[in-house]
Amino acid sequence: MEIHQAVKEMLKIVEALQEQYGKKKFTLDGRLVGDLGEILVEEDYDLELYSGLAKHHDGETPDGRKVQIKTTMKNSLTFPVDHIPEYYIGIKIHSDGTYDEIFNGPGSVAGEAVKNRKPTRNNLHSITLSALKKLSENVSARERIPKKTKPIYTE
Repeated sequence: MEIHQAVKEMLKIVEALQEQYGKKKFTLDGRLVGDLGEILVEEDYDLELYSGLAKHHDGETPDGRKVQIKTTMKNSLTFPVDHIPEYYIGIKIHSDGTYDEIFNGPGSVAGEAVKNRKPTRNNLHSITLSALKKLSENVSARERIPKKTKPIYTE
């Protein structure tokens, strides 16, 4: 496939995603993977995304916990330099569209991975998935953002 054709196809996909999920823009300028991750998390977890961009957090649970969502398709996730999010969910999306939860819990726990690092130019620290998974082991079930309960259908 030639580049110009690929761009046309991606833009068609982005347009369809924007129509389906109006809260996100799915722009091809670096936000696409992040927007996809936010939608996946909103669909599976008990939280609602904010409309548009919001400073420091991407959504909120029914009980008022503010959540920042970070997504990757590689081997590390980012964590902000200038603040510690109240709650942090980090996921890895696989090429088949499935994803793994890497971290789910208080931002202060995830922030342990970067607490002694110096600020960066882009205002983001990179944390390996293995480091975040290890920190996630220290998070109790009640400190996690719960997944939505799926209704059980009976006939």
